[in-house]
Amino acid sequence: MADNMYDAIVIGSGISGGWAAKELTERGLKVIMLERGRNIEHIKDYVNATKDSWEFPHRGGRTQQMIEDYPVLKRDYPLNETVLDMWVKDNECPYTETKPFSWFRGYHVGGRSLTWGRQSYRLNKWDFEANLKEGIGIDWPIRYEDLAPWYSHAEKFAGIQGSKEGLDVLPDGDFMPAMEMNIVEKDVAKKIKDHFKGSRHMFIGRSANITQPHNERTNCQYRNRCWRGCPFGGYFSTQSATLPAAMKTGNLTLRPFSIVSKILYDKDTKKATGVEIVDAMDNKTYEFKSKIVFVCASAFNSTWVLMNSATDIWPDGLGSSSGELGHNVMDHHFRCGAGGNVEGFSDKYVYGRRPTGIYIPRFRNIYNDKRDYLRGFGYQGGAGRGRGVEVAEMTIGADLKNALSIPADNWSIGITAFGEMLPYHENKISLNKNVKDKWGLPVLDMDVEIKENEKKMRVDMMNDAKEMLEAAGVKDVNTYDGGYEVGMGIHEMGTARMGRDPKSSVLNGNNQVWDALNVFVTDGACMTSASCVNPSLTYMALTARAAAFAAEELKKGNL
Repeated sequence: MADNMYDAIVIGSGISGGWAAKELTERGLKVIMLERGRNIEHIKDYVNATKDSWEFPHRGGRTQQMIEDYPVLKRDYPLNETVLDMWVKDNECPYTETKPFSWFRGYHVGGRSLTWGRQSYRLNKWDFEANLKEGIGIDWPIRYEDLAPWYSHAEKFAGIQGSKEGLDVLPDGDFMPAMEMNIVEKDVAKKIKDHFKGSRHMFIGRSANITQPHNERTNCQYRNRCWRGCPFGGYFSTQSATLPAAMKTGNLTLRPFSIVSKILYDKDTKKATGVEIVDAMDNKTYEFKSKIVFVCASAFNSTWVLMNSATDIWPDGLGSSSGELGHNVMDHHFRCGAGGNVEGFSDKYVYGRRPTGIYIPRFRNIYNDKRDYLRGFGYQGGAGRGRGVEVAEMTIGADLKNALSIPADNWSIGITAFGEMLPYHENKISLNKNVKDKWGLPVLDMDVEIKENEKKMRVDMMNDAKEMLEAAGVKDVNTYDGGYEVGMGIHEMGTARMGRDPKSSVLNGNNQVWDALNVFVTDGACMTSASCVNPSLTYMALTARAAAFAAEELKKGNL
């Protein structure tokens, strides 16, 4: 548009940014979506999507050079050569750690919507009430009923496969036909249900993999290479779903390599007037003007943008008047659980590469169960049968082929717990102006840790896993704790929380920044508590709800 003027600016192009662009453009708004990284075009730029492991120089693994070049990414599974170009270069985008924090980022069009685990669950009614009832943090300004229709809206468009279970703790949604558990998982699920008299449940993990053709996307092909980008559009991403929908309207402009450095704020009108960007390619500064701004840069980057804005009015940034901006960091703590062997299915094998596992929803601190910690956890995992013959070092030819085709004597099953982390005010991020990134911008400092509540929970996360597997007849069950560092869940939340009072929150119940009501934050930054389920479906629902509200308020002349 003329003079860089738009109805709306969307900062970020990941799950939340893509949804904001789709919803706003479909309501007739002229939108520019600003992405700090490169463009990745659907299908064309999924360079590793169809490669087999032997086509990678190091069979998909990591090299010593990669370990040296990616000191953060090396801390966990994301560092490997199959998706190396989907993650941030640590030396270009550093951050500092007052306390250890593993921050795994993807700076490109689509963001982590290309690499997410796709597990898609609704928060339940208790999740929205727990803070108030327990005196933790602050009360959510909305309830489950406010978000339920938007969950449905998101599920129907994104395409979520799953089974309806009728559980209060994990509300059912608008699902596509569910993928199947394998024979061992079905057996273990039945034995768990019988042993615990229906109080614990195990079923297929709900995921954003379509099981029927949907919106010009081809159903999942059971390749389980999702995070390389799916040329079939078999899972939900910005590229496969929201970006095509937004582009179809003719109302969207996409500008990659655009690092938003600040939101421009008019202290007289108390509104944002647009944003300033640094072009990542030429290092020049540009301005874009708009009536509304949607900040969807991922939780910490969204808060970074706010912190770096309106500092002449508020030293700690736009949205900092409550003193809560940057505080209340949350993640899901995990990397502990149990596993063992399953006998009696030596005549059965598993075929295909199903892109989801099983799910066991939370059963602690609900109904009459009371523990010495608050909140709870769920489990993800699955059963499989690997190779059973050790391949001698010098085996070649037919002997090697035969050895590789013999399955293990027994199946194995493992379950990993994901626990809720409470919103502690002292868990915070802040600007470190003494350290700069490649573009001369200040970086974030992390000061976050889990506390006694989470540590107590982790004991149950292991012991309960062992108890359930043994009750289901699993043999040689061992518990494990692989060590958890905050951030490893890749579910960073909080730092610009929603609330009912501008004195204790950054955003109101419509995701508007109290200090500038035409600025909306709808990604993980807005979360008031974390629940124990994967949060991305909630970001989709919150973004769609806020976009509908924003478009209506614009029409009324209120923004």
